Amino acid sequence: MASSSSSLTTGRRTGSKLKSMKLLEVLNALEEEESGQSREEIFIAPPNNASGDFTDEDSGDEDGRRGTHLPGNVLHASVVPEDSGTGEEDDDLQLQPAMKKQKAVVEPQHVWTKRDIRPDFTSWTASDPHMEDLKSQELSPVGFFELFFDEGTINFIVNETNRYAWQKNVNLGLTAQELKCVLGILILSGYISYPRRRMFWETSPDSHHHLVADAIRRDRFELIFSYLHFADNSELDESDRFAKVRPLIVRMNYNFQKHAPLEEFYSFGESMCEYFGHRGSKRLPAGKPVRLGYKIWCGTTSRGYLVWFEPSQGTLFTKPDRGLDLGGSMVVKFVDALQTRGCLPYHIFFDKVFTSVKLMSILRKKGVKATGTVREYRTERCPLKDPRELKRMKRGSFDYKVDESEEIIVCRWHDSSVVNICSNAVGIEPAGLTSHHSGAAKTQAQVHQPSLLRLYQEKVGGVGRMDQNIAKYKVKIRGMKWYSSFIGYVIDAALNNAWQLHRICCHDAQVDLLAFRRYVACVYLESNADTSSQGRRSRRLETESRFDMIGHWIIHQDKRTRCALCHSQTNTRCEKCQKGVHAKCFRAYHIR
Repeated sequence: MASSSSSLTTGRRTGSKLKSMKLLEVLNALEEEESGQSREEIFIAPPNNASGDFTDEDSGDEDGRRGTHLPGNVLHASVVPEDSGTGEEDDDLQLQPAMKKQKAVVEPQHVWTKRDIRPDFTSWTASDPHMEDLKSQELSPVGFFELFFDEGTINFIVNETNRYAWQKNVNLGLTAQELKCVLGILILSGYISYPRRRMFWETSPDSHHHLVADAIRRDRFELIFSYLHFADNSELDESDRFAKVRPLIVRMNYNFQKHAPLEEFYSFGESMCEYFGHRGSKRLPAGKPVRLGYKIWCGTTSRGYLVWFEPSQGTLFTKPDRGLDLGGSMVVKFVDALQTRGCLPYHIFFDKVFTSVKLMSILRKKGVKATGTVREYRTERCPLKDPRELKRMKRGSFDYKVDESEEIIVCRWHDSSVVNICSNAVGIEPAGLTSHHSGAAKTQAQVHQPSLLRLYQEKVGGVGRMDQNIAKYKVKIRGMKWYSSFIGYVIDAALNNAWQLHRICCHDAQVDLLAFRRYVACVYLESNADTSSQGRRSRRLETESRFDMIGHWIIHQDKRTRCALCHSQTNTRCEKCQKGVHAKCFRAYHIR
């Protein structure tokens, strides 16, 4: 909250009267929901002035508040209704300044016909020369990560951090080498975490971590981390709640799009950046792994590579356009970002939060295919069979209609529940069969499934896959600034994207996500360690060159030395690593 007077808002009301609730009551109510059918959200208003110095700090405890362990002043704050900004205006009370009454826009009449869709999109024939170039470079995991946190981005963060420290009368003198050490510690905290981050440097045998302690001194890390900055405070846009990190968002989006695999199918959805502090544009959506934090609009490939992202600021700061709601407007922005690489027949998949017949029409005019589940009130009164009637029919039954003028199909399908789905590119045929588990009979039954539903189920999960990858080993260290958790999210997203590219380009050296993150963290901490102070190791392992699978040859040596793997005597060594190693140990030594 921006101050003690800031309010929390939710989409709940009783009858026509506002029910005053406490945040603790709302959290408990959401936890008790059995089916997760409602989509109520908690919204805590961020600071009104993004350029104020107070937005650089957060009154929360930096050492790992988790779950609903929130301070009493937040748990007992009053809750009032407000529009959630996701397009569900039916039951929400909008607490925004009164708007002037505008003339009603005449909507086009839709003529619905019972036939299959006849799309006029061109087929996908695009190639990806950039990906072929990446494959030829034979990059290491660190090389893939530095496609996103490249030299320009590192130098930019160094300059802005030094500028901010200078504005606070502190001569920080941060270097790119020290910043990489900080990044290495943040990455390492994703799979090795302590209740207090200072335990990394403690001399106690149960907590001391020599890789961190040898890389950078504790007080130096704390000083750098406290002044870490990503924008010039004298040039902030006061209308942007995320002005403090906007330059980093722009750079990351550019790098993500530049190196993204060129594919036909993409997913669009919501992701959550965990945050438990007092300030920020926070939401609490039901049914999400992260229940409290910033909501981020994300466009990904079907495998989970993050192509484009934008933190949500609500309808008060982000005005929808083209007669769409906020979610639909974000889909259009993602499509515009995709089309900077060429106006190709991309196919976008999203869920009912975003889908409407109007959005399908706009994307069709842009030459983009789209498919998504849709709420009934957004189907432009498409005359389909009543859901109650469809439920009385056998599983696999469906009804469909096509808009004659727009070539947009709306289909209602009965499986375990009734699903509405809309598309401007895929129709009913060829219909197939899908297995359905019958709980009562404990058997697998085959039910009919339209083509657009089958394709939707195959391709829509990109954002969910990205969320799973980020949640496994996400950065655990957070600071006192309200945006520190968002920075951790950006680092995790960059690592996820780097790993996705590594899987595509390096078929012969596949590693899982944990091994990939460990590799990057170890290289950053070992190759950028401060060796000038007493007690520092004068010799560092050449981790990156050891595992890069390039130019390693076994040669004879006159003097026998110990094998770097089995530690017995050997008269052979690796020419590149300059380490003694047996022929039988050579392969195992160079593969993690």
